[in-house]
Amino acid sequence: MIVTPVDEIISARGELTREQLIPLLQDIQEHEGFVSPAAMVAVANALQTPVSRVFGVATFYNQFRFAPLGEHVIEVCRGTACHVKQSLTLAQHLQRRLKLRPDGNAADGRYTVVTVACLGACSIAPVIKLDGEFYGHLTVEKLNALLDEVESGAAAAA
Repeated sequence: MIVTPVDEIISARGELTREQLIPLLQDIQEHEGFVSPAAMVAVANALQTPVSRVFGVATFYNQFRFAPLGEHVIEVCRGTACHVKQSLTLAQHLQRRLKLRPDGNAADGRYTVVTVACLGACSIAPVIKLDGEFYGHLTVEKLNALLDEVESGAAAAA
């Protein structure tokens, strides 16, 4: 029998109770970067609970991801100030330009776009966070220039 990293995370908890569901999912995501369907099945089996319950809990909380993150992570603020200043337009533009799948990832694995409730940078709305750096007062044109810079930087590094 092959022991996977998920199996090791589960067995490291010792005696399991259903109350450990969320902490188990958190540990798996911390180690793997996301929670896969196979991990949810393993957790369900370990807790002797239906897979549907594990899936229901995992999908209820927005802290859990179900696909690996891309090379570059873009968080688009949709808070009130950003909403008023057209952050939806930025999100839609990213969707089109990066050809995002429904999970927020670009098919080539280069980008992940996540919509967040608020980045706490209302004074520079609309704002995104790209690889941990804030960029504000954005327009589609400024966003394109930023993405072009990221692409040219990646090309120069290659």
